[in-house]
Amino acid sequence: MSTGNTELRASQPTILSFVKDLPNLCSLAGLGCTILSIYFSILEVYYAAMIGMIWAVAFDWADGLIARRMKGRTGNDRAFGGQLDLLIDIVSYGVAPAVLLLSYGNFQPHFLAGAFLMLAASAIRLSYFSTFGFSEGAKYTGLALDNNNIILVFIFLFESTFSQGIFSVVLYATGLVLAILNVSQIKTPKFSGNPVNVYILALYTLGITAIYGWKLL
Repeated sequence: MSTGNTELRASQPTILSFVKDLPNLCSLAGLGCTILSIYFSILEVYYAAMIGMIWAVAFDWADGLIARRMKGRTGNDRAFGGQLDLLIDIVSYGVAPAVLLLSYGNFQPHFLAGAFLMLAASAIRLSYFSTFGFSEGAKYTGLALDNNNIILVFIFLFESTFSQGIFSVVLYATGLVLAILNVSQIKTPKFSGNPVNVYILALYTLGITAIYGWKLL
């Protein structure tokens, strides 16, 4: 028994051996963008936060495209990458938007409810997908979480046309609507699975980066 356990441990890959996997590096780059978006949200540099949020989506979509095209990836590589994606998604599409809402609402107590609902919906949505996977026709049940960031960075383009008080209500309402859609029974396609959509997102990301970068100047 001892010999068998020793052989099993010897055959297990090390934790950091998965970091050299290119799709996982891409996922971690997206996590880095998310940390930046949270950082700038707290500092109230919202335009920089928007850039971080959209690049997190871009890296998330890119890692899937790279993984599907790579040869020689093992079952362990795919399983580890899938788990890594799920854990990063809760930060990128749950924590980051929740912190954005709290910060824009000046961390007032009544914004806590909205932030909690957004984060809770993200956790429930990911847990459901992890358990049941795709529905019939390879579609998601509920709005996929990456759409949250794509929509939020677009809506924030109009932030300067409203007062902070009014736009905080818009942002609050948008977050709640997205949370409801995340846990709804609507069926949505996997946009990131189509290479054409990945290239469209790349153009969208560059455009958003240019616009917000100009606003920062």
